Amino acid sequence: MISLYVRLIICCGLFTISTFCYGQNETASSPDASNQNVPILRFEGAMGPAVSEYLVKEITAANQLPERQRPPLIMIILDTPGGLVSSLRDINQAILASTIPIACLVAPTGARAMSAGTYLLYACHIASMAPATTLGAATPVQMGMPQAPAKPDDNSEAQPNDGSAMERKILNDAIAYIRSLAQLRGRNQAWAELAVKDAATLTSEEALDSQVIDLIAKDAPSLLAKLNGWPLKQEGQTLTLNLDQATLVEHQRDWRNKFIATITNPNIAYILMLIGIYGLILEFFNPGIGIAGVAGGIALLVALYAFQLLPINYAGLGLMILGIVLLIAESMVPSFGIFGLGGALAFALGSIFLLDTESEFTISLPLIAAVTVTITLFSLWVLSTLWKSRHQRPVSGDDAILGAQAHVIAGFERTGFVLLEGETWAAICDTPTKDSQKVQVIARDDLTLTIKALSDTEPSIEPKTEENTDGKSSL
Repeated sequence: MISLYVRLIICCGLFTISTFCYGQNETASSPDASNQNVPILRFEGAMGPAVSEYLVKEITAANQLPERQRPPLIMIILDTPGGLVSSLRDINQAILASTIPIACLVAPTGARAMSAGTYLLYACHIASMAPATTLGAATPVQMGMPQAPAKPDDNSEAQPNDGSAMERKILNDAIAYIRSLAQLRGRNQAWAELAVKDAATLTSEEALDSQVIDLIAKDAPSLLAKLNGWPLKQEGQTLTLNLDQATLVEHQRDWRNKFIATITNPNIAYILMLIGIYGLILEFFNPGIGIAGVAGGIALLVALYAFQLLPINYAGLGLMILGIVLLIAESMVPSFGIFGLGGALAFALGSIFLLDTESEFTISLPLIAAVTVTITLFSLWVLSTLWKSRHQRPVSGDDAILGAQAHVIAGFERTGFVLLEGETWAAICDTPTKDSQKVQVIARDDLTLTIKALSDTEPSIEPKTEENTDGKSSL
């Protein structure tokens, strides 16, 4: 009986302790007792792989923290002209999966959230803009070479501005995507559709009046102050943000993300690819200590890594490779400029087609022009050098010896020695010679020269090219 009472007392004690600990945990994980450091994630420029990795990593890391250590809010400050659809989708998936409220702010004054930035703003739990900022123009731009417009059906009515079937699919998918985000966050669906179909834009004041955004704040501290006590619907529940003790903390990008942002710049990746290709070519033609080959290999691998993160057009890449092959062929097999100029043209077209010129991720046309002109001039220089070399006097072999002048070292009647270009040669002459007399080489047999004597007034005969029966000259 006593043991039974002891067991009951122990069970009651354990129950009380567990209830108290559970209550303490509940209190610690409540919004009032949560960590009050609000991370700021800031980016400017086009939305690409580096921005996607930065935002997704920070949002995921914050949501994986224990509940008592999670921040009450994540703030994203952006100024972007748009970006890649793949990067946008990754960022929005992380935002939609976040249990921590995320507030987006288009700032500073004069900033914009165009194209992909509009989708990002719609996906966030709280959307805000600084005064004199804009958003919209969310029409998707197809990457790669434009497709030919679809032919209208004879039985169907022609529609104005009707693109290809693929373009309509991309447009309808974008409309459905932004409408779903508007429905989820309770924002203006009609204008969201106009932003995609007609590239409509709004200022911050117009966006607030149209219920596209939730509020206007000039900077991060102003937004944080306005969000204190802000009611927020999340997972079917209404929460109130308690940001009395909140502190803004900037989360900077790490060195790896900055490196990826640098190499995924299309102009940088383009230059790295050229350095890599020509470095390897130089190493193959002039094997040496390997500096060109090592530098070229590293640059080419980094460029390929960058291009696999970017939506490149393989037709453009193929044209660039063809152009480089033709330029190499011109330097090895002279074709009077056909290979060289054709290679320069193919390289220029491939550079233009490599990335879409209508998107934010494109290669600068002045850079393409500069590279193309440089390659063309280099090809012409190689061609002119080879052309001049065909008409130069030979400097080695029998072609350089036959017809050259020599001087008799000591007079002889049949055999003796002559001095040719500082070298002593055995010589045979049908006529007697005198000391230091000028002679001309007419034949060579191993290390013996056949010569003929020249008078002081007789002009020397320079080596000539042999003429073929077809009228073309050759050495």
